Amino acid sequence: MSIIKSLLLIAALGHLLCGCCDCLLTYVPGGKKFGVKQLSDSNLMADTFEKMPLRNPLLSMLLGCLALFMCSFGYYGIYLWMKGFSNVYAVILLISTDLFLIIGTAHHILCGVSEWFYVRMGRTEEAFHAVIQLFKDTSATMIGCYLGWAVFGIALFVAVITGATDLPRWACVFNCLPLFIVTFPFHIVGKGNWCGAVMFVGLMFMI
Repeated sequence: MSIIKSLLLIAALGHLLCGCCDCLLTYVPGGKKFGVKQLSDSNLMADTFEKMPLRNPLLSMLLGCLALFMCSFGYYGIYLWMKGFSNVYAVILLISTDLFLIIGTAHHILCGVSEWFYVRMGRTEEAFHAVIQLFKDTSATMIGCYLGWAVFGIALFVAVITGATDLPRWACVFNCLPLFIVTFPFHIVGKGNWCGAVMFVGLMFMI
């Protein structure tokens, strides 16, 4: 297995691990699930997180950092591969990747911190308003993360579909962005990470 393929495999495993970390923040023991509607209802939020153990957001934060570090190997591998075809596309991929991974790590930690403090503070009304305010005040990390991820997906898609690489044009399906768009209506928890894993596995066999 070549070095680049090895880097892509590490990233696929990283995205799978990060997807599991998303599930730790979303699914609460007892069958309850955290969603957007909880953010507007203090009582519903408190009821949803009634049985959430502190270890779940803690594990999500710690393992999430490891997962995103693993993902960085694959994104760098794609940069190295693209550099053999186009320096312009390669630089765009590298910069957008840095934006996605660095700001994305901060965003992931902040999500975990918000849940940890909410549960630790007893799921009170005060705790609810505190974590909602924290989420609003740090929303730039979420925007920056998804902006970098989107730019990466668009650049890779355009490079493949225009024939700038040696991949067949249909290989553009192995891309986080179109995979995300196709799966978006299904509201799958952690779908961005599952799409990322599929992208890296697909590219690993294509490159």
